[in-house]
Amino acid sequence: MATTAKGSAVLTLPSDTEILVTREFNAPRHLVWKVLTEPDLIKRWWAGQRGTVTDVAVDLRVGGTWRYVMTANEGFEVAFHGEYREIEAPERMTHTEVFEGMPDGDSEPSLNHYTLTEQDGRTTLTVRTIVSSKEVRDAIIATGMEGGMQEAYDLLEELAAGLAPA
Repeated sequence: MATTAKGSAVLTLPSDTEILVTREFNAPRHLVWKVLTEPDLIKRWWAGQRGTVTDVAVDLRVGGTWRYVMTANEGFEVAFHGEYREIEAPERMTHTEVFEGMPDGDSEPSLNHYTLTEQDGRTTLTVRTIVSSKEVRDAIIATGMEGGMQEAYDLLEELAAGLAPA
């Protein structure tokens, strides 16, 4: 099987309040879903090369919550949490997302819509993030999230492909 080039996620800004990411993975959809949703696997990819994941909690059901925590390479802690709004495994899920470092972060969480489609054993993941304002969207982009996302998705692909039978 051919591999997807590292750093191949495409990030676009379709509107002032949206971030759209599309990435193809060299793995079947059910395995990409598994790596996206199982705590022991999330710990292995979510931080990319930027730190170490120290805690992952996932209650994968509508109304259930999730929380990921990492210690960045620079020594500080980064944490996000949210609530699942829609789950249709392994095709799509929607959840809120709050960066715990923001003052009053719970007041306006982002809403992330994940869609996974499979063709010929390869999966395309589309993540549409909706935020409250252009300022919030631009602040997210300014954090360098794209570089971290590229690293994380590269690791996600390695894990998902490694779970496939030889």
